[in-house]
Amino acid sequence: MPTRSRAILVPQLTSQRRENGPYMERDSQFSYVCKQCARCCRDQVITLAPYDVLRIARAAGITTGDAIRKYTLRRGSLLKFTDQRTCLALDGTRCTIHRGRPLACRLYPLGMQRGPRGGETFIRLEPASGSLGVYGEPGDNDGTIAEFLAAQGVDEYLDAFGQYQRLLPLMRERIAVLVDFDVVEPREFWRIAVREALAEAGYDANPLIDALFDPDGFGRRDGALMASVEAHTRALEILIRAATEPRTLAAAAVILAVSLGYSPAEACAR
Repeated sequence: MPTRSRAILVPQLTSQRRENGPYMERDSQFSYVCKQCARCCRDQVITLAPYDVLRIARAAGITTGDAIRKYTLRRGSLLKFTDQRTCLALDGTRCTIHRGRPLACRLYPLGMQRGPRGGETFIRLEPASGSLGVYGEPGDNDGTIAEFLAAQGVDEYLDAFGQYQRLLPLMRERIAVLVDFDVVEPREFWRIAVREALAEAGYDANPLIDALFDPDGFGRRDGALMASVEAHTRALEILIRAATEPRTLAAAAVILAVSLGYSPAEACAR
């Protein structure tokens, strides 16, 4: 079975690398001014969580099912880019879904990590090539990470992500009931689950993965965003408790963990 690794709870612009420098806290000095050059909207791999898809759909005025088909890859878990390697939502230098932009876009140019027992730290990512964004210099006293996050609406996303994160222990428990790991080799079981979850083509139908990224598929399109999240996660709980196919459930657990920024190992039944 894969070993447990430190959780990276928030998905990042995954082609960006960390700059050298210490980890920072919410009260650390930090500021960044976006110049709308759209360089961070190119040449990226951006992981999406179910709440990201919901926000994209609402910003675009379409259903989550339509948002998955139009804006995503890997069954809703990756943002789609064009053959020219620009985000599909980009029009010139304007983001057409800006008010519903994913959490990774809101965090840029920061990365965020949480340990398995909670707590969070931040790192500054290397700027996108050619970026015109302006960083504050250390000692400028012109802002903190907390102020930057507040301006980007990050905590609302983290609250929603937390609702979905609570499904992972339930998925692990259900898998442990369905699979006798004294008979089934754990490493091979989870290797297959990871491969199936992260495949961008040639994967098997998985109604639970489809349900994870399509809250509107439950007929709950109206209402406040967090009410939609709560209704969605309640419906998902019912599906998880009723699941009888362990490989389908395991692949869904892996893709949910990855979509929330965790290692695939976070999905593994222990």
